[in-house]
Amino acid sequence: MDRLKQIESFVAVAARGSLTASALAEGVAPAVIGRRIDGLEERLGVKLLLRTTRRITLTHEGSAYLEDCQRLLADLASAEASVSAGGVKASGHLRVTAPAGFGRRHVAPLVPAFLKAHPDVSLSLNLSDRVVDIVNEGYDCAVRVGEMPDSNLVSVRLADNRRLCVAAPAYLARAGTPATPAELSRHDCLTLSSDASQTRGWAFVVDGEVAHLRLGGRLDCSDGQVLHQWCLQGLGIAWRSTWEVESDIASGRLVELLREHAAPPNGIYAVFTQRKHLPLRVRLWIDHLKHCFGDPGYWAADKESP
Repeated sequence: MDRLKQIESFVAVAARGSLTASALAEGVAPAVIGRRIDGLEERLGVKLLLRTTRRITLTHEGSAYLEDCQRLLADLASAEASVSAGGVKASGHLRVTAPAGFGRRHVAPLVPAFLKAHPDVSLSLNLSDRVVDIVNEGYDCAVRVGEMPDSNLVSVRLADNRRLCVAAPAYLARAGTPATPAELSRHDCLTLSSDASQTRGWAFVVDGEVAHLRLGGRLDCSDGQVLHQWCLQGLGIAWRSTWEVESDIASGRLVELLREHAAPPNGIYAVFTQRKHLPLRVRLWIDHLKHCFGDPGYWAADKESP
């Protein structure tokens, strides 16, 4: 407890720039705060603060230590809040990114209920088919659809997802229907021009093994919804997720191709950076996604075209 008090006093003095102000906020004498700082510096064997009669400044070591102390106290507050008798209370700003089409249809609609449950949280949602570097671009969480590459990021599977090879009847009447995945190379395939989710190509089961085909055609686009619309217009064959094209197949607007070669389901994931303690708002957001996407009734009710 003494060590924690020392750290709390150090952070408070660094923030307020004054022993007196920190002591006043805590309701103790300035000498008490001074003794805690002295004890902390003695225990660490370094000078953290330069104190004069006029001001207090951080040393180089003090600046580096301050960041760790602030993170430690924030993690402790989150841990205590998550098990407090009064329930959880998250706060702060949450930055989330998701694929454009999926995000519009399945992530954005979940935001209002989350913010209603956690009124002290604000949220920014980035929708892009580009694979966002969440570490260097400052995002707390990404929702991703498809296979997860090896990385230092942590992923939590939220639901299953299948990708289907589809085309409009008009395209098939004009160009014919491919009987094998290999025949796709002779067709106009509508592919993503970014490295979003098809980096390894379209996946099919060939001779009992999953094979990835790098395909192309006269058209590509960085936006998956545009590819979907082009496919509906009969401009080529697309490889889209069930959540996007299921209703089109049911209505006859699109035809599923190569069903016998369909690859096993991949997943829908929440992806975040490796941390010992995630901020409470991030953990609660991931729990919210798991609760919604993990409900079979959620997907059964989703029948409208995007």
